[in-house]
Amino acid sequence: MNDDDLRLAPRTRTAELTAWARAQDREPVAEGPLRAVLTLLELGGGRIRDGWPELTSAAVEHLLYERLYLYVQPAPGEDPLAYGAAVRLLTDHQRAAKRLNAKRQERLLAEAEWQGEVAAGLLRRADLVTWPRLYTLLLRADGVAVDDPAAVRAWLDAFRDLAPEERLAAYAALEDAGVLDRVDGDGGWGPTRLMSVGMATDGARMLLENGLMERSYRNLAELNALGRPMPQELAGDFESFEAAAAVEAMRLFGEWTVPGLPLLLVEEYPDLAPEPGPEEIEAYLAQLPQHPWGEGEDAGGQDGQEWTGEEEWDAQDAPAGDSPEEPAGTPEADHLRD
Repeated sequence: MNDDDLRLAPRTRTAELTAWARAQDREPVAEGPLRAVLTLLELGGGRIRDGWPELTSAAVEHLLYERLYLYVQPAPGEDPLAYGAAVRLLTDHQRAAKRLNAKRQERLLAEAEWQGEVAAGLLRRADLVTWPRLYTLLLRADGVAVDDPAAVRAWLDAFRDLAPEERLAAYAALEDAGVLDRVDGDGGWGPTRLMSVGMATDGARMLLENGLMERSYRNLAELNALGRPMPQELAGDFESFEAAAAVEAMRLFGEWTVPGLPLLLVEEYPDLAPEPGPEEIEAYLAQLPQHPWGEGEDAGGQDGQEWTGEEEWDAQDAPAGDSPEEPAGTPEADHLRD
């Protein structure tokens, strides 16, 4: 597997952005949150310009309101507000590089401020965890050395020996201890929430794998433009490419929780982190309340089309063609870097 060609592993500019912040006498943002923000933005499907993810209101909302809580469990002592701060730092950097005009910068900073606070709250909600995040909290609560694979495995073996009701009590104890915020209305740690956590975990991993493959395709487009052949993994059978994306997704999931833990839960301890199959999901969805607006409509418009306002802002903020700031254009492949 030639990673130099496939570029599955994100190569964020975390160090460069940190150095820029120091040069500007900015308050530092911890490396972990900064790298996670840059990686998730890069895998969010937006445009990449010279290695930097292009910031839009939709991209910021997608990151802070819809994606972050699926993957990231802040380290002990790490401020959950650091993720919003990382977006604000990137916003100012992109303004300094003349990739944003002043109006868009101001708007993005305001959005990152309040959505960063929302994200910090979402990270505490007991009904929004995924299995890797939940077991990360349990391991830490029990004082396990999470950087010791043998200690993590021994704890999982002991936890497997508990009765199902004892495991549910351990999940609930995280709320009692104030580690997670209790949420009313879904029945607590029962079948419905367990189903939801399993579905969220499976969906999060699939989104990550798809984002990695899309990112790789964008980089391969540049190779094609240079007349270089496609990597062998993409010459016919895509199974090895998909497998490599799955491995990288697991690695990233572990980087944001406990290294190696997501893979252990899937391959060796699936009984501790069940993910429902199609029939179970169908039965679960069938018992959910129907959408109050009926089929085909939502609160934002008709026929399921939601108006976000991004189009209007894009039209207002787009610089003129002779502006020193780059006009919007076609997506660029991430430039190959050493």
